[in-house]
Amino acid sequence: MPLRLPPLSSLRFFEAAGRHLSFKLAAAELNVTPSAVSHGIVGLERALGVELFVREPRKLSLTPEGADYLPYVSEALSLIAIGTQRLPGSGERRTITVSCAPTFAARWLLPRLHRFGERWPTIGVTVDTSRRQVGFPVDGFDFAIRMSRATAAGASWTRLFGDTLVPVCSPAYREILRRENGTVDLRRATLIHVTPASEDWQAWLERTGIDGVDLAGGLRVDTIQMAFEAAAIGLGIALGRRLLVGPELASGALVELDLPSIDAETAYWLVSAEGADRRPDLLGFKRWLLREVEAFGRGAAEGEGRRIA
Repeated sequence: MPLRLPPLSSLRFFEAAGRHLSFKLAAAELNVTPSAVSHGIVGLERALGVELFVREPRKLSLTPEGADYLPYVSEALSLIAIGTQRLPGSGERRTITVSCAPTFAARWLLPRLHRFGERWPTIGVTVDTSRRQVGFPVDGFDFAIRMSRATAAGASWTRLFGDTLVPVCSPAYREILRRENGTVDLRRATLIHVTPASEDWQAWLERTGIDGVDLAGGLRVDTIQMAFEAAAIGLGIALGRRLLVGPELASGALVELDLPSIDAETAYWLVSAEGADRRPDLLGFKRWLLREVEAFGRGAAEGEGRRIA
C-alpha cells in the first residue's frame, strides 16, 4: 500500500514558517501571500489531525507536535533538493546562488566575479543581499557569506578572513572634534550605529576601555554603506571595517581618527550545505573564492609593508 503523504506545497509552507516562526517571513521567502501560507498550514493541520503552531496576536510558536515534526520535514525537503541538484542533464548552464551582505557584495565580491566567469563561462551567479536566514539547500541557496564568531552545526563552514574595526569620519568633522592639544574629544561626537551589526560601538568601547560616551543617542542606519555615506557628509563618526572602508580612506572622503583600532571578533565565513563539494560547479566556485581570498591577503600584507617602510 503506497504511503499517504501531505501535499509538498503545504510541507514547504510549514518548514519555512517553522524556521522563521512567522507566516509573513515564510511568505516573503516563498514568494506567496501570508494568507496562502496560513491557509496551507491549516489544511496540513487538518490532514494530520494535530495543531502545529500556537497562534497568538503578536507571536507564533510551534506546538510540541510541530517542533517534533519540523526536523523530519526539513530533512526530507533537503534530501529532495540535494537529489535534484545531483541529477545529470539538467541543462549545460547552471546558476550558483550566493547570499551575502550588500556592502560586502558591492565592495569585495562583485569586483572579482568577472574572474570566475572567465574560468567557468557556462555557470551563472546570482547574488542575494536580503537579510534572511538561509536553510541549505531548501531555500535554493548554494553558498552564504556570513560574519560570525564561530561555526554552527548543520552546514559546512570555511573561514575566509578577519577584519579590523576603525573609527572614521570626514576631515571637516575631525577638525570639529579636535581639542587644543590635537586629540579627539569622542564625547562630543555623534556616533553612527549600524543596527544589524554584531560588533558596533558597544563592543569597541568595551574593548578599548573608553568610557563617558553616550551610546543611547546618535544616528542609526541599517547598512555599513549608509554609515560610510553619513560619515562622509559630516553627520558623525562611523565604526568602519577596514576591509570595506578602503575606497573612502584612499579618496580622502573619510579619515581615520586618532583612536584605537581593534581586531574584530567576528570573521567572514563561506557557508554551504554539507556535501556541496560533490558538485563540480560548487567546488569550482569555492576553490576560486579561496584563491581570491589568498590573493587579497597577500595584497593587504604587501600594502601594510609599504606603509611601515
